[in-house]
Amino acid sequence: MNIALPVFSLAAPEIALLIMSCVILLVDVFSPQRLRHLTFLLVQATLVAAFLLAIAQYRHHAELLTTFSGHYVVDKLAILLKLFIYVMSFAAFAYAREYIEERKIARGEYYILGLFCVTGMSVMASAYSLLTIYLGLELLSLPLYAMVASYKDSRQATEAAMKYFVMGALASGMLLYGISMLYGLTGSITIPGIAAAIHGAPTATVAMALVFILSALIFKFGAVPFHMWVPDVYQGAPTSVTLFIATAPKIAAFGITMRILVQALPELHVAWEQILIVIAFLSMFFGNLLAIVQTNIKRMLAYSSIAHIGYSLLGIIAGPNSHDGYSAALFYIATYTLVAAGAFGIVALLSRAGIEADQLEDYRGLNARNPWLAFMLLLLMFSMAGVPPTVGFFAKFGLLVSLVEAHLVWLAVAALIFAIIGAYYYLRVVMLMYFEEPSEANASKPVKLSWDMQLAVTVNGIAALVLGVLPSGLIDVCRIVI
Repeated sequence: MNIALPVFSLAAPEIALLIMSCVILLVDVFSPQRLRHLTFLLVQATLVAAFLLAIAQYRHHAELLTTFSGHYVVDKLAILLKLFIYVMSFAAFAYAREYIEERKIARGEYYILGLFCVTGMSVMASAYSLLTIYLGLELLSLPLYAMVASYKDSRQATEAAMKYFVMGALASGMLLYGISMLYGLTGSITIPGIAAAIHGAPTATVAMALVFILSALIFKFGAVPFHMWVPDVYQGAPTSVTLFIATAPKIAAFGITMRILVQALPELHVAWEQILIVIAFLSMFFGNLLAIVQTNIKRMLAYSSIAHIGYSLLGIIAGPNSHDGYSAALFYIATYTLVAAGAFGIVALLSRAGIEADQLEDYRGLNARNPWLAFMLLLLMFSMAGVPPTVGFFAKFGLLVSLVEAHLVWLAVAALIFAIIGAYYYLRVVMLMYFEEPSEANASKPVKLSWDMQLAVTVNGIAALVLGVLPSGLIDVCRIVI
């Protein structure tokens, strides 16, 4: 029997990430204390190298290629997802540097665990079988649980890690059960093998497997009804970890959702459309309404993320009956993670000397303390609210157009109403920054940032504005890959 050897060059980004994770671990262990900053620099350099390797693949592999016995795929969707993941992870680590240093969080362990998470997400982006999807998901999840608990002096962080671990284990169990059912019914675990096996003959048992798999996917997204972990973990985890959870993993979850629902189970699109409609509607409804009553900004943004995941699911719902549904969903999730990175980054930068700036009252009069930082946060809040000309407006507009094309006008109207409701709590933050006086405790404390953090926030905020004024480039890329 002839066994084809794997084409290792197709997995160059993942191989580079894995090798460098081991190398950086050794460097961190044997480096003297004065050189511990090398860990951060090497991690960021590794992400840049992985980004360049993925760019090279995009230029030289226009067609779909598989390797590792069909369990790994390189196509334009996988490569673009990896590029987004590397950029978001780079930003998350950059924002985290000062935060974790001030709280004496173990820097080496933090960055190395994060790099293993990035490797898992990268594997998820190129997963072409249910086995690879599961392996990538666990490689992401297990280090992430440890990252949530990395702030050992915080009881909230420990509690959040335990909740996240228990709920994550439940989701993994449901995913494995659904995978085992699909394998028993189709005799295959590869994406094209499953699609071919159920072509024209979906059964009730396949629909049951779909329910279990969808439940696990919705947990990873953090959408209703598997959203209960999101506000507690977002609030309890260190802000640097919350930033990481809110960005890159959402892109990886979108990738495996596209693989399973759109590529492996297209015959069941009527069934999963109906389920996703309910999930999206409830996520937008509860996410926006519960965010209004929050006084903790991290908790507010947690419920906001639930609502935004509901919006991103609208594109997948419209996809089978709309030309641009899937690309609109990809554009939305990519731009949302960009804006979320900036918002949580500012929360992390304002949290000084072990004091978390996580209450809305902490943002009163921010314009008087640092006008430029307040303006960047204004742009990010406007983008989340969908106010033109920021990128959030065009992201929501694309989804609404896709819903209308798919003859789901009622759902488009509901999404528009929920967007108007959601604008309230975003504009409340802007009101506090510009129309309220700073509290007595903060009045004499101007906010000063290092030049690199000032640059990071500026790039983040300006990107939300520029992509809103000139969105066509990124929209065209999203259309090309799907």
